[in-house]
Amino acid sequence: MRYVLFLLLFTPTIIWCQLNESDTLNFKARLSLTGFLQRGNVETLIFRASSDVSFKPFNNAVFKTKNSYVYQEFGKVKADEDILSLNFLYLNPQKKIYPLILGFISTNYRREIDLRYLFGAGVTFNLLKSSKKDWLKVSLTTEYENTNFKQTNFNLTNYNGDPTINTMRGTIWVNGKYTLFKGKLILTHESYFQPSLEQSDNYRWQADINLELPIWKFLNFKINYLHTFESIVIAGQKEVDKFLTFGLTLKNF
Repeated sequence: MRYVLFLLLFTPTIIWCQLNESDTLNFKARLSLTGFLQRGNVETLIFRASSDVSFKPFNNAVFKTKNSYVYQEFGKVKADEDILSLNFLYLNPQKKIYPLILGFISTNYRREIDLRYLFGAGVTFNLLKSSKKDWLKVSLTTEYENTNFKQTNFNLTNYNGDPTINTMRGTIWVNGKYTLFKGKLILTHESYFQPSLEQSDNYRWQADINLELPIWKFLNFKINYLHTFESIVIAGQKEVDKFLTFGLTLKNF
């Protein structure tokens, strides 16, 4: 008998507060667990976990770390297992313009990336901050990136022969949160465009958009759309990935 089980209905997200580094709280954290399980003619398992934590290591500074793990299995064959850790140190984030230092590390089974790390620095412009805690920020950063692939054949043949690609990047980040229709709808977005400063055909971009509809004081219904693009991938792979998910947000504020 075929059955479908949603693990915790794209499991509720546990949130202690909104993770905006310009907030005055000393410690903020968020944990999200989502999953999908199907048995029968087609067997599917999807599990996703993510956490956001920010705290003040010293006066006028905020450290924020965002970590995620994804596992997908179709017909008992592993299709995806990714780890991503994004880490930021902000200095004087309560100001209109403030510097930041960043460091990322990731793996990607689907794209056959053994290890990717990136570190750099830049500046953030706080363009909007309202009494409703709405905000809009733009950041400009420069990074050094190292990516180790499992293969040496790429969609762009000029990169063939070496599994490691190193480059300097420049990135523009756009992040925001808006409360609409008197609090009946909450829109958040995190996007970036990340070209290489050395190779014009080496670039990527991502758009992560969330809509939340408050159901109760401590509970929101959430819709998430994630769109990613990478110009350099293993030969035979697609450059684009798209994800549309639904879930619940559980919070204590």
